[in-house]
Amino acid sequence: MHGLINRAIERFVRDTYGREVWGAVTRDADLDFTRFEAMLDYDAAITDRVLAALAHRLDRPLPDVLEDVGTYLVSHPKLESLRRLLRFGGPTFTEFLHSLDDLPARAALAVSDLKLPELELREHAENFYAIDCHSGAPGFGYVIVGLLRALADDYGALVLLEHKGMRNGCEIVEVRLMAAEHARGRKFDLGARTA
Repeated sequence: MHGLINRAIERFVRDTYGREVWGAVTRDADLDFTRFEAMLDYDAAITDRVLAALAHRLDRPLPDVLEDVGTYLVSHPKLESLRRLLRFGGPTFTEFLHSLDDLPARAALAVSDLKLPELELREHAENFYAIDCHSGAPGFGYVIVGLLRALADDYGALVLLEHKGMRNGCEIVEVRLMAAEHARGRKFDLGARTA
């Protein structure tokens, strides 16, 4: 598992629950270190142990924790650069959804060895979609649910999202766009630079 993914989990825990909880999670997961290096690769079993220890420590189901990680990736001020990368997918939430197929390639432009799961958008009817998440890491679909929930808020769209489980080797996320302009979205300027 790429270190950036593990580092994102670490930052989520530290920023949301504090250093003490992160320290307890690393002990519960039997890690002999307390910080992930962003540019290293780690055995996927380490990531699984960390996530299991986190869910246990928080006394929450793992899918809920993974969804919170996805929300954190878009909404936390420390990750404004990731939010910007995602918002380059289009000026509306609908256009963003149609750009999901390109997300792994856009991420690879920033970090060439980062392999994100392939995402495939299928449109069932007007404003009704399914996203196929082809991932070697089960549960990534829940991260996508959290990420989409936060991005819908960011765009000002009203959506209903549901993780539909596994089918044909991929996780399915159902998206129903109830209103494209439900509320005022967060300001986003393609030309703005972040500090």
